[in-house]
Amino acid sequence: MLRLGDLGAIRSRVRGQEEFFLQRLVARCILQFQSSRSTDRANALLTSSLDLMQHELDTRYSTLRYLVWVIPTIGFIGTVVGIAAALSQAGAADDYQDPALLGELTRSLGVAFYTTMLALMQSAVLVLAQNVAQAREEGALNRAGQYCLDNLINRLYEK
Repeated sequence: MLRLGDLGAIRSRVRGQEEFFLQRLVARCILQFQSSRSTDRANALLTSSLDLMQHELDTRYSTLRYLVWVIPTIGFIGTVVGIAAALSQAGAADDYQDPALLGELTRSLGVAFYTTMLALMQSAVLVLAQNVAQAREEGALNRAGQYCLDNLINRLYEK
């Protein structure tokens, strides 16, 4: 059991390390318990803090999510530009029977479709990396919350 007098030493050990999930949760819960002397309030604070930290984590990935979206978009724009260039070449041709015209058109169209393929492949790699990193961070947050619940909140003694 942890009594009110035990918490000051614990809080002083985690002070200044609030950039880490566990230390921030421990400091908040201890401060709440010291001020309210209520395990219910400390538990409610833990729950709301975990929700806020989850939102904070999600917000960190907004730029990466944008990049994952914009890469295939740029690839599709490259495809449209390539198709437009090929059609422009075909429209500007003097002799539609010229065998070289078909070669030029297929090269232009090939480049157009390769831009899309490359962009989709890059996006797929980034989505995988983002999901792995985000899952690891969310796992760390969940473990920190579970640790606080098991080793702090459930051990607090109100009297």
